[in-house]
Amino acid sequence: MNPTTGTARIGWSRGLIELRHSFTNGGELLSHLLWPTLMLTVMYFLRDSAFGSGGLMLGTLALPSILGMNVAMGMVAMSQTLTAEREDGTLLRAKATPDGMPAYLIGKVVTVGGGLLADLAILLIPGLLIIDGLAAGDAGSWLTVAWVLLLGMAATLPIGAILGSVFAGARAQGLIQLPVLGLIAISGIFYPLTSLPEWVQWIGQATPIYWLGLGMRAALLPDSAVAVEIAGSWRQWETAGVLGLWAVLGLALAPIVLRRMARRESGSAVSERREKALRRVG
Repeated sequence: MNPTTGTARIGWSRGLIELRHSFTNGGELLSHLLWPTLMLTVMYFLRDSAFGSGGLMLGTLALPSILGMNVAMGMVAMSQTLTAEREDGTLLRAKATPDGMPAYLIGKVVTVGGGLLADLAILLIPGLLIIDGLAAGDAGSWLTVAWVLLLGMAATLPIGAILGSVFAGARAQGLIQLPVLGLIAISGIFYPLTSLPEWVQWIGQATPIYWLGLGMRAALLPDSAVAVEIAGSWRQWETAGVLGLWAVLGLALAPIVLRRMARRESGSAVSERREKALRRVG
């Protein structure tokens, strides 16, 4: 068997096992259900709130954007997973096995990516029943959803792997969430970006979060909704270009950063982190 193929199979199998476990473990299952439930509750109360004079409802505008936001939050999930498994020694054990690091990374992508897709389904299927005015009845819409999802995960999951390699410790991970939530707030997720100051619009457009939301809106909203977007256009070519650029940068940098981080891992480093964690608890 080709070594690369063997590594990919090991990583794929590992990822599927972890993904299956996440849906049989009570705590992890609750985490899969909690966020979509909260978002569905928000959209339910927004469903009859109109935006502007165009007849669009905030709930209708919000659903596709929240789908994009959930994909972007995958980088936080990836970062937290790498940090946790770095501290408990899982990463060190992967490093000690032949081709362990590539298989480990593939497994994490499968686990986190699969969990994201499941969370999106939990959110989208009831959302289609609750929210009116979505243009989700043709194959073109779902094709756009598919390529935005795949390109979006390729753009954000490597960023999460980099953050998890650079920022070690639960406290550092807590700090990472603050700027991510700030970027979400200015990315047009809950309110059109055109309603914000121009300088904030430029910051929002520099992130993959905005383009994920825009791509989902292009897929699921009627053509009339484009009037509230920047330049009055869905800008699908730009969406593909920006997400593609983030994906190329992340996929180029993530393996380098992971290798450097793995070289610094040792049994003594894991023991030292455990002692510090126990002292904090004590």
